[in-house]
Amino acid sequence: MKQPEAAHLAVSDGEGSGARSLAVLRRGGAGPTIVWLGGFRSDMTATKATALDAFAAERGRACLRFDYSGHGSSGGAFTDGTIGLWLADALAVIGAFADGPCLLVGSSMGGWIALLAAQRLAAADTPPAGLVLLAPAVDFTQALMWEGLDAAARREIADTGVRHRPSAYGPPVPITRRLIEEGRSHLLFGRPIRAHAPVHVIQGLADPDVPWRHAMTLVEHLHEDPAVISLVKDGDHRLSRPEDIALLLRAVEGIAEA
Repeated sequence: MKQPEAAHLAVSDGEGSGARSLAVLRRGGAGPTIVWLGGFRSDMTATKATALDAFAAERGRACLRFDYSGHGSSGGAFTDGTIGLWLADALAVIGAFADGPCLLVGSSMGGWIALLAAQRLAAADTPPAGLVLLAPAVDFTQALMWEGLDAAARREIADTGVRHRPSAYGPPVPITRRLIEEGRSHLLFGRPIRAHAPVHVIQGLADPDVPWRHAMTLVEHLHEDPAVISLVKDGDHRLSRPEDIALLLRAVEGIAEA
């Protein structure tokens, strides 16, 4: 299988401190361009991302992967990251490398980023062809992080600017005050959500990080867009088993063919 083309994109942070370099892997082919939007602290070489690229290669479809600032091979410090910054990364990569409509595939945090990006793209008269969202962590900085912290943890973030939270997937995760506070400007729940395209949500019932009811809340908010949810009875947060990936690829193919 031919390897995707590697590229780097210089993106200004908008705050006068120069540009950051985003690592990108792009594969040419037929549209819509499949765009992978990874999760919090994930990267574009993870299992689901590479499986999606192989799927695209087999079918002659365009595919675009990248690392957010502070993730993987991209520049920048992870602790400087915010939802707005990572959304800007996604839109910059799409604008620079995608040709025509995009099919946004978002995992965990990437599900939130995908919905935000879909709204920005639709506002620019370039709505996405569809969205496939795996364990979408919509509003996670508030609903799944901040609201789950006790008073002592909240004080630590307020006083020091960061708290290192234990993680089942690797080293402790730095949760910054900047991430929490900036995230509040991007919250989606509490009003109808528009994706401006068909949406397929895939959610594990055994997910310890994004409860399945959180995914159901998202579907309930998608009042005006076609939406399907597939619940995986024994699925965890990663949804990286062969059967999970097969479900992902069927969802992507269904929207791409439509």
